[in-house]
Amino acid sequence: MKKTFSIGGVHPNDSKIAAGSKIETLPLPKTVFISMNQHLGAPAKPTVAPGDRVKTGQIIGEPGGFISAYVHSSVTGTVKSVGPYKDLAGNYAVHVEIAVEPDEWMDGIDTSATLVKEIPEDRQFIVDRIKNNGVVGLGGATFPTHVKLCPPPEKKAECLILNGAECEPYLTSDYRIMLEQSEKIVIGAAIMKKVLGVSRAVIGIEENKPEAVSKMSAAVASLQSSAKGYDGIEVMVLKKKYPQGGEKQLIDAVMHRQVKSMGLPIDVGAVVQNVGTSLAVYDAVQKNMPLITNVLTVTGTCLPASRQKNYLFRIGVPLSFIAEYDGGIPEEAVKVVSGGPMMGKAISNMEATALKGSSSLLYLTEEQTARKPESNCIRCGKCVEACPMGLEPYLLNKLARNNMMDDLEQNAIQDCIECGCCLYSCPANIPLLDVIRVAKGEVIRAMRARTAPKK
Repeated sequence: MKKTFSIGGVHPNDSKIAAGSKIETLPLPKTVFISMNQHLGAPAKPTVAPGDRVKTGQIIGEPGGFISAYVHSSVTGTVKSVGPYKDLAGNYAVHVEIAVEPDEWMDGIDTSATLVKEIPEDRQFIVDRIKNNGVVGLGGATFPTHVKLCPPPEKKAECLILNGAECEPYLTSDYRIMLEQSEKIVIGAAIMKKVLGVSRAVIGIEENKPEAVSKMSAAVASLQSSAKGYDGIEVMVLKKKYPQGGEKQLIDAVMHRQVKSMGLPIDVGAVVQNVGTSLAVYDAVQKNMPLITNVLTVTGTCLPASRQKNYLFRIGVPLSFIAEYDGGIPEEAVKVVSGGPMMGKAISNMEATALKGSSSLLYLTEEQTARKPESNCIRCGKCVEACPMGLEPYLLNKLARNNMMDDLEQNAIQDCIECGCCLYSCPANIPLLDVIRVAKGEVIRAMRARTAPKK
């Protein structure tokens, strides 16, 4: 029986309608706007000024704190401005605007197609390359990868888990890189396995992606038979269930261990990385290539088959440019989402630009987005059955609407992963996720205020 997590979960329609579209390289626009705030933690600090000429792969932002990451220029050109520019939610963040010229790569970056299998022996060299090349998690959280690979001395990693589940409906970028860049992903896994000092690495892929399972299994077998350092890596086929790609759910499925409330994966000996992150680690360590590209899915039921695409893009490309290149926003689309329909974010500003962690432009129709009238909770318990964190969403909703902050904390609202399973399963159409998300933020702010050092 195929493995999966033990608590909750739902089964939305896959809608992987762009799965058959091979990755295409998106052309460059005339101007890019590269955000300094595209990773979890402190924004990067700009290191360039208007008038400076930059090369492709050059550092243009340095980490602004311990949890932060370098930002590199994805293009060659002249810096036009450094300052506030609106993100996809319409909020201002510091961006570096660059007028694009033909590529001139920084010295030391290997742009050849040669596959490098031999893994460096020096662990610190590996960590430094990952850090200096600005690699962050590409599964959604964009946590700086070098920090995640260096747990504190009192915490010991036992298993590296690669997330190839891609359980969100519509998204197919991870699927395509597993088909087209499988060996590089496995090499990236072996590199991270070496840094962590673990003997086991598991690549978890859901059963609805048999071609990816086959490709990744073949890549593992090939590398294990032809090079050193690849022992202990395996592909595990997982049952299709959302949100399988959540860190805690994936650990439960693979290791049968539960991460406690407010705990971290390393607490149970696990380190979880996305397959896209593993590809970025390969590029950073084996090619000295900064994270300046990613793959993004353009999709939606209102798009014809010919426009279902997976694009390799450079960070800083305006979302409007991507949409226009693909033929424009379809008339039937009333909402454009960055990410999947369950956990993605609605885009209110199409002039915002693609980030390291951008995964899609998803077009949704009126029928797909219209909220049905809310009715009274009938205590059916479906939201409780669906919650993968073992919470009671109907109770959290009631407590939140009555502003009962202490009770919300006691009932672990802070553990909500905002997956949307409760909203998806509610027959009364109660906006459980919306209410819980806002209240969760207030509770976490109160918790942090209690533990913050007094000035």
